[in-house]
Amino acid sequence: QVQLVESGGGLVQAGGSLRLSCAASGRTFSRYVMGWFRQGPGKEREFVAAERWSGGSIYYVDSVKGRFTISRDNAKNTVYLQMNSLKPEDTAVYYCAARSSGRPAYNEQNYEFWGQGTQVTVSS
Repeated sequence: QVQLVESGGGLVQAGGSLRLSCAASGRTFSRYVMGWFRQGPGKEREFVAAERWSGGSIYYVDSVKGRFTISRDNAKNTVYLQMNSLKPEDTAVYYCAARSSGRPAYNEQNYEFWGQGTQVTVSS
């Protein structure tokens, strides 16, 4: 069974940085798509970033382009989300997600496996 475990969340001031990690286990992920989503207070969960584990095109929501970077360490089976220039509106629970086939997708329904989430709070 696929397991995704996020870590790295916390409280940071506006303009600061955090790096989220998602440790994946239970399968060979070479064909998987890995994504990050977030759910802010009173909001629906939204797409943040995604890429194929094997590399290729990377997708970001417009609001994080130029500030967030998705990357992976194949040897550690870990996906990262580097978040710079954080804003209060980035405050949310961040989720790692995995899709076993296909292309990076914006719709959360395309992802079969989810982590438990990690809280990111950005103070003004």
